[in-house]
Amino acid sequence: MMTPSLAEPSSPAARKLVVVADDSPECRLALRYATRRAQRTGGRLSLLYVMDPVNGQQWMAVEARMREEAREEAERVLYALACEIERLGGSMPELIIREGLLREEVVRFVHEEPEIRLLVLGARVHRDGPGPLVANLAADGALAYPVPVTIVPASLSSEAIDAF
Repeated sequence: MMTPSLAEPSSPAARKLVVVADDSPECRLALRYATRRAQRTGGRLSLLYVMDPVNGQQWMAVEARMREEAREEAERVLYALACEIERLGGSMPELIIREGLLREEVVRFVHEEPEIRLLVLGARVHRDGPGPLVANLAADGALAYPVPVTIVPASLSSEAIDAF
């Protein structure tokens, strides 16, 4: 009989699915996919919002106010997404706010949390590409993630996602 290690959770409840959160329509589709997947597999959902770094300001008061406004926006977005998860019948997700460069913070978070089993990203359908994080993954960034990555294209309907 094998003993579970820290890298292998002993129960489905220890499985974590992470959605990189923002205020885009494609994020809402990724959220729907992750919520349905967590419901079917008994996993937990985490929402990771990465604020742009605030630096280079001459006055500390201005920098502090900018950081406070960015945090308020992050909280507003995460609250709206958590309400959407609740509407879909999911459990309250873990809400995480980080400050930094998006790709770096996502990679860091995935490496720091051994319970993460899946990273879920929304991809926009746009002539400029699927979005910076997804575009980076398609290049050489995929090697940075130690877990599977699911990319949910914005062209899917809610019904198609529910059918998965």
